[in-house]
Amino acid sequence: MEALNLDEVREYVNENIVDFHRRRIKSLEELTLKKLIKKNPYLFKAKNITTAGQLIEGLLDAFLSSSEEKLFGDFLEGLAIFIAGKTCSGHKSAATGVDLEFINNSVHYVVSVKSGPNWGNSSQQNKLQQDLQKAVTTLKQSRFGVNVQAVLGICYGKTRTGYLRGYLKIVGQNFWYFISEDKDLYTDIIEPIGYRARQHNDAFNEEKSRVVNRFTRAFIEEFCDETGAIDWVRLVEWNSGNFDLDKFMSE
Repeated sequence: MEALNLDEVREYVNENIVDFHRRRIKSLEELTLKKLIKKNPYLFKAKNITTAGQLIEGLLDAFLSSSEEKLFGDFLEGLAIFIAGKTCSGHKSAATGVDLEFINNSVHYVVSVKSGPNWGNSSQQNKLQQDLQKAVTTLKQSRFGVNVQAVLGICYGKTRTGYLRGYLKIVGQNFWYFISEDKDLYTDIIEPIGYRARQHNDAFNEEKSRVVNRFTRAFIEEFCDETGAIDWVRLVEWNSGNFDLDKFMSE
């Protein structure tokens, strides 16, 4: 592998972390109240939420948690591809379910990159296994005798390296070393990731406050009774009311 220039990594991170923050704000700008209240109303009733503001903030935090994990996962995937491109001519893969391909020590690696260890249900994990197996088979058929290794690379966590479902699982520090041969890379990237974090988060929080106020007002108008209390029956009816089973049961 070629030695990694950390200044180039910092420059990449500084430029691309801005896009992550832009996409965070865009996800807020495109959100609607109707989309937000599709979340589980029973959960929030069980948590004794009593005000519209509390409910909207709780729903919004739940939405943002899943949204930001996906957005930041995209950023980390791009960072991994950039680093592999610098160290071993790695590139974005065209194969389904595969994010990165590179060759090192005569081994052709096909890599699926995930941001964290708690990803996917059993169906998604089965699909990844099938995709990686297909990518390995295709490469072996097109390049006779090539040594191909499927890898699940996970950007953070402490799980030990090992084989799982036919592929090699590499996590945390080991993953960043795997694409760079630099044992300290996993800590070296943390500082540039915080580039102008305060300014970006101030802008994000301003937009979030506007969304909370706007959605709270609209929610009160539609889902609170004349006393100002949340009308949970009306909310659940909107969220889940779809009775038509009688038509099928009577046939």
